[in-house]
Amino acid sequence: MPVSEGVERKKVTTSHGRYYSARIAAQRRKKLILIQNLRKRKCVRGLRISTIRVEKKRITRGEALAILVGTQIGAGVLGLPYAASKVGLIPALAVLIGVMFLMLWTGLIVLKFSAGMGGAQMSTVAQRVLGKAGGWLMYVSIFIMSFGAILAYIAGMGSVFASLFGISETAGAFIFWVLASLVVYHGLEASGKTELAMSYVMLALFIAVTLMLVPHAKLSNGLYTDLSGILSITGVAIFALGCHTVIPDVYKGLGSYEETKKVLVWAFIIPTAIYAIFMVAFLLAFGRETPQIATQGLELLYGHLGRIVGNLIPLLAITTSYIGIALAQQSNNEEFVRLKRPIAWGLTVIPPAIVYFAGVKNFADVLAFAGDTGDMMAFIVLPILIWLVDKLRKR
Repeated sequence: MPVSEGVERKKVTTSHGRYYSARIAAQRRKKLILIQNLRKRKCVRGLRISTIRVEKKRITRGEALAILVGTQIGAGVLGLPYAASKVGLIPALAVLIGVMFLMLWTGLIVLKFSAGMGGAQMSTVAQRVLGKAGGWLMYVSIFIMSFGAILAYIAGMGSVFASLFGISETAGAFIFWVLASLVVYHGLEASGKTELAMSYVMLALFIAVTLMLVPHAKLSNGLYTDLSGILSITGVAIFALGCHTVIPDVYKGLGSYEETKKVLVWAFIIPTAIYAIFMVAFLLAFGRETPQIATQGLELLYGHLGRIVGNLIPLLAITTSYIGIALAQQSNNEEFVRLKRPIAWGLTVIPPAIVYFAGVKNFADVLAFAGDTGDMMAFIVLPILIWLVDKLRKR
């Protein structure tokens, strides 16, 4: 034991020693309170979209790619074929690829600014560059995106329950909404590993379904052009390709800007290729008659087996997506707006349900609305605005 420690212990046994020890403890408490107050002043209230998080301090390039791709794979892909059926094969592919390049560019903007701030989250970047208005813009964008997504998921599951159990869509939607919203209220959040595992199960199912459609594909079914549905396919594509919120975590996990940049490029190319094949397969098999939830069309080709497989995918995809997005928005309401849990929960899940039961029940069109508003603002407009403001400041 060091001499100083022995001396200090002896001092404590005397009245002077106890006074000295109490004085040191009081000084330490004052320093701790001062540090905590400084942290509170400097902190930026965070915003979340995805429940997938990087749990390890250091990750490999393969793990980084898996996290980014897993964030993108979800219920959004189910609406792509229907949105594509509104415009035709060539315009749909052109929009999907164009959106991919735009989202990749804004993803690289997020990476650049996050890396420059030591791995800061998107809300922190927005608030530091754009001020408090930037933080609130991000919150409003995520709120609109979450509202639209939850509304679409309620509509989608109403259709799934009706197909599987022979009840009305409204009754099915109500049952799903009650059960899933209770899970959200109690905060039974899946871990990042569970979310990723589910994403890859769905990815395997998407590939299997695509192979089932190949024998029924006819090129003539997709060779038409109707530009009236451009906004719809654009919104769904934006919704399906959003992974910007986990880019800062991936950067911190890899610890290298250049490595993260390379991984990010592939993280957009791979899902886009998969989405394109999935979308084209349904469009060539069903043409203008593609269902809103694409996989439900399998029942027309494979009967009872097609009905089970065609509803199993949206059952998994929509349930996990609903819980993930609703939990993230509930957390935003609690942490950013400082609302209590019951109010934060109600603000998250009740308004979309009211709109659904009022008559808005189109799965793919609501996804398009979410993509064209909230996702576009959070993943495209705000990153570009941050980039422009930074350029102007430098000049």
